[in-house]
Amino acid sequence: MRTVLVTGAGGTGRTTLAAATALAAARQGARVLLLTGQTSAPQTVLGTPLSTTATEIAPGLHARRIDPGDRFRTEFLAFQDRAGAALDLLGATPLDADELTELPGAESFALLHALRAAHASEAWDTVVVDAPPADETIHLLALPAQVRRYLRRLLPAERQAARALRPVLAQLAGVPMPAQKLYEAAEGWERELAAVQAVIDAAGTTVRLVTDAGPVAAGTLRAARAGLALHGRRTDAVLVNRLLPTGSADPFLAALSAAQQDALKTLREEAAGVPVHQVAHLGRDPQGLDALAALLDADAARIGAAPDAAPRAADPWTVEDRLADDGLLVWRVPLPGAAREGLGLVRRGDEIVVTVGRHRRIRTLPSGLRRCTVTGAGLREGVLQIRFTPDPALWPEGS
Repeated sequence: MRTVLVTGAGGTGRTTLAAATALAAARQGARVLLLTGQTSAPQTVLGTPLSTTATEIAPGLHARRIDPGDRFRTEFLAFQDRAGAALDLLGATPLDADELTELPGAESFALLHALRAAHASEAWDTVVVDAPPADETIHLLALPAQVRRYLRRLLPAERQAARALRPVLAQLAGVPMPAQKLYEAAEGWERELAAVQAVIDAAGTTVRLVTDAGPVAAGTLRAARAGLALHGRRTDAVLVNRLLPTGSADPFLAALSAAQQDALKTLREEAAGVPVHQVAHLGRDPQGLDALAALLDADAARIGAAPDAAPRAADPWTVEDRLADDGLLVWRVPLPGAAREGLGLVRRGDEIVVTVGRHRRIRTLPSGLRRCTVTGAGLREGVLQIRFTPDPALWPEGS
């Protein structure tokens, strides 16, 4: 299955191009689902009210609006039921459904759940996600791995032994221990998160960045590419939206167009290695299927372009063996768009913490690197190279 997450800076038209991407795929014969967490904008663009169930918009194209409040209430009440014994122990008063309002972050979990459910249904060939702005999307895609790490740290495998001791501990303490359902809930979350992670990591999942051709577009694109690359996410294309025609006789429009063309040149340089497609300005904001069709008629090949079929490495972070020549192992981390400013690197035991701007990723070291010390790092041509030297006290002699 193909999954395309369409994101970009606010106000660049990502909802319009997400809808156009979905419509283009449907026109090519695919069964397409468009997922959105927004309310009014997608309905305006599509010209059709959306509901929380898949609504047919055009032949082959369905769209669904995600309701984070409904998802939050369902999950919270289920957890409250499973954790009833522990909550009783604490003297807590259960909450009713009609007094629950979703907490910040509920939108992310609801979108990820909807994406996993769409894949599990096997009803679609292509899922297009009208994703949040780029920074939020990067955090969204990193969320499953981060939460799974927290669960492993807070509820490690050794908890299996603690289960057998709970009846004894209950007798000694004179109070009941937390119910088995609490641990079952955590295991359920782990399964759900693993399923979402599998969707995100799938070879057919890509990110499509939408930008305008304004003065800050290059910097925004650079930061987004670096953040996505940090978490191993693949950018399949950059769509430069609302480009004015060149050669206008009107001096005002000619100056605007010239500025856009200069910005477009810079964007192409920043997006080296990623296709950059131009999307023409229609003179109005597309509203309704006819307007989207007109946009496709002008730019169908660009908007509906499928990601290239080149194989992608399961893990873009690779270890280069330079032991024979330099006595080093080098962990190569692709970070296109990253700058030395805002780049951080810390080792914590068997983990490495890499920071790029506002984004951070924690990775467990491969087994060989755990027996080494970090002796340096450098950023060259969009690749962070972390140098490791074998620790004589840990490295097998003769290896």
